[in-house]
Amino acid sequence: MLPVVTVAYAAEFETRLLAIDANEACAIADFNKDGVLDVSAGRNWYAGPDYAPRPLRDIAEFGKDYLENNGEHPHDVNGDGWIDIISGSFFPKELYWYENPGKDGLVLGKLWKQHLLAETAEKNEITWMHDIDGDGTPEYIANSWQANTPQLMWKLIKKDKEPALEKCTVGGCNGHGIGFGDVNGDGREDILFGNGWYERPDGDPFAGEWILHEDWKWKHASCPMIVTDLNGDARNDVVYGNGHDYGVYWMEQLEPKDGKTNWERHEIDKSWSQAHAIAWIDIDGDGNKALVTGKRVRGHSGGDPGAKEEPSLYYYTWDKGTLTFTRHLIAKGVGTGLFIRSADLDGNGKIDLAVSGKSGTYLLFQK
Repeated sequence: MLPVVTVAYAAEFETRLLAIDANEACAIADFNKDGVLDVSAGRNWYAGPDYAPRPLRDIAEFGKDYLENNGEHPHDVNGDGWIDIISGSFFPKELYWYENPGKDGLVLGKLWKQHLLAETAEKNEITWMHDIDGDGTPEYIANSWQANTPQLMWKLIKKDKEPALEKCTVGGCNGHGIGFGDVNGDGREDILFGNGWYERPDGDPFAGEWILHEDWKWKHASCPMIVTDLNGDARNDVVYGNGHDYGVYWMEQLEPKDGKTNWERHEIDKSWSQAHAIAWIDIDGDGNKALVTGKRVRGHSGGDPGAKEEPSLYYYTWDKGTLTFTRHLIAKGVGTGLFIRSADLDGNGKIDLAVSGKSGTYLLFQK
């Protein structure tokens, strides 16, 4: 029996529109080192607490309504103490880092200098920074919607004293959607994608290819997929949305069967479409994380089912006793792009949100 989704109103959010364009990525960091969190979103960065737009970089347009930006990741690339931006795009191979101009440059509104970091793979659905080996420096990972695209990860290194990337091959195939977590309970974090999962081998994760398990095909799986033990049976489950159709689901991991992981799908909500970006966040500070998601606006330039329906942002609280999610409205008229970022932006002790998509770049302040 599927869980019943109810609509309730709990945490209250104040919505602030920062910009309207086709940018779909954003990030949160203290870019000007004043102790207040800032936001970057495409062509601009927004310094807290006023969040007025300040120039960051030029980004080209392509297609009907896209910008060349499918990932925006804050990191001090050159080690000068100022946080930079790492960013790639959907089709070009070039991956760039944008150098923070520092105190005087930020005050003057200078553009951040573009540096080529590496040439990676083509046809990237989304780019991610994730610390695979736990050394405190995240690796660059791209997810592709094409099954025959290799799964790669890239280590940040210095080459001739300049920042660079070193390629590591995880495996030879890929698929729409990505997630990180321990699937088989061996204590090592694996990589999930739309057509299965890569089992991290013992030892150095960069020494060779990982073990491929083609245990599922979840069409248009979200970026990311959440790996967590929902029902407390000591097996990690998976939460994901359909990024280009209706449906948000949790996959209950059962006992292995025929040498493969075994899953039962449970519907969370099928009343709205394009849950492309999801996040797992302790919204109300009770120590329990909630599912945060919403409609990606014009993910395929308006060609997806339900594309013309009004976007909204929601969070879903989980009840382990009844094994059900309850839906809470965050904001109407606000959609997502590729990321949902969270932090206490205004310092009131409550988690706020930042989203950037084709309905605009918004901050959602929890009151």
